[in-house]
Amino acid sequence: MTKNEASKNRVLVSDNLSEEGIIKLREFADVDVLLDLSKDELKARIADYDALVVRSGTKATKEIIEAGTRLKVIGRAGVGVDNIDVETATERGILVVNAPSANTISAAEHTIGMLLSISRNIPAANGSMKSGKWERKKYMGVEVNGKVLGVIGLGRVGYEVSKMAKGLGMRIVAYDPFISPDKARELGIALSSFTDVISVADFITMHTPLVKDTHHLIGKEAFAQMKEGVRVINCARGGILDEAALAAAIRSGKVAGAALDVFENEPPETSELLELGEVIMTPHLGASTKEAQKAAAVTIAEEVITALKNEPVRNALNMIYVEEEMMDTLNPYLVLAEKLGRLCAQLIPKSSRLEHFNVSYEGEIGVTGAGDDTRIITVAMLKSVLSWFTDGVNYVNAEAIAKKSGIKVTESKTEDSEHFPSLITLSITAQRDGKKEKKTVAGTLFGKNDLRIVQIDGYRVDASPSGYMLICSFLDKPKVIGPVCTVLGGSGINIAGMQVGREKVGGEAVMVLNVDSSVSEDTMAEIKRVQNVIDVKLVKL
Repeated sequence: MTKNEASKNRVLVSDNLSEEGIIKLREFADVDVLLDLSKDELKARIADYDALVVRSGTKATKEIIEAGTRLKVIGRAGVGVDNIDVETATERGILVVNAPSANTISAAEHTIGMLLSISRNIPAANGSMKSGKWERKKYMGVEVNGKVLGVIGLGRVGYEVSKMAKGLGMRIVAYDPFISPDKARELGIALSSFTDVISVADFITMHTPLVKDTHHLIGKEAFAQMKEGVRVINCARGGILDEAALAAAIRSGKVAGAALDVFENEPPETSELLELGEVIMTPHLGASTKEAQKAAAVTIAEEVITALKNEPVRNALNMIYVEEEMMDTLNPYLVLAEKLGRLCAQLIPKSSRLEHFNVSYEGEIGVTGAGDDTRIITVAMLKSVLSWFTDGVNYVNAEAIAKKSGIKVTESKTEDSEHFPSLITLSITAQRDGKKEKKTVAGTLFGKNDLRIVQIDGYRVDASPSGYMLICSFLDKPKVIGPVCTVLGGSGINIAGMQVGREKVGGEAVMVLNVDSSVSEDTMAEIKRVQNVIDVKLVKL
């Protein structure tokens, strides 16, 4: 194997993926397509791969992910990721990406197909015809025109379903706690409470992810609040709807019909719903169109390749995404953030326990870097700090590691900046031997590539954050700066730059020395013996 071959990324595809996606992946990496692997087989093989691509069949459990010692990214060729332990992946710094918009139209069309099928009894009538019967009266249906469709969840699919249903003459009412009333009005949809939606709807369709708060969201209590003769559709995720409660509601006559494409257990071999003629079932076909499968495969291939190149991905579930047009603006600040984090971390003894991590943004960066744009700068600093104390920290897991370690992370912004167009200030509070210590550093940009440290622990300085830096605190008295420089010169260490900051004459001061090489422990000890030197630390940036 050549050096180039040895360093090439390896991707494992463990579920059926359209050939277009496989071809794209093979343009960048070595790809193995191994279908129907058992849990033990996948666990035994996964350590050889940098990326895992799945659909809904493979379960990327905690055990599998922990065995993937090379894994950098897990790609889901579809929307839902309930078959991936995202929390474990995040803790291990593994990116999880999906293809959220690839099957939007297919899933929406399937939902509408199911809605029309239960309104006109199409599957049952078809079965009757195939058995040689002609039962027109038995399969009397209802029109959807003029009826109220209750949409639970106004994400991509929910919105497309709403648009299609409006074209059928239906009136749409929707519940989504994460969308504003103004946004809903822009879409031409009436937003209401969950209770109001399910109580006025003639048809109810679900389009939420399956999380703790949505498990059995449609259950016994919800059915009791619905209209008599309501019809229910679930083409989202199994488990949102309580299947036992649905069966009871159908038997009581409360629910006239249901159409299900997803189930709590797939296949639903023992479900009592299989016995009910009022229930239409399809085997998880929402994304099963040629167009959706091709789009999902190509999208996830592109996302996995981008992740393996260490470039920003658009559809990450456990990492912040920044629009490409913002990256040119943010990149210099990200570099500055990394420098500030490394500097501040090295001023704190490694035996300390970090308690509070605070970042403040002042001036232009506090405005143009609004929202997630400043958050990624904060994460860059957090990653840089934590990397000084532990291994394996990256943009994916920095926040999770901080949370697990009990570190409080806060961020503030203001448009005002007294001395600089933009200023980033990092403060870290740590505890050591029962005593709290706070370190603060601040930096700015004088130009796109001109990074400056302008404050250390309240002292004004103007230092370039590069190479080796000596941070020396001392009492502002004669015969300190000269002797320190003499010690360095005597050790053959060249001084490239020097800055001194103080608050008042005779008080404590700080001296920042940029030096061309590392400083030995013996030389550091000799500097500490200089009269009126309080402390000295060597920082490598």
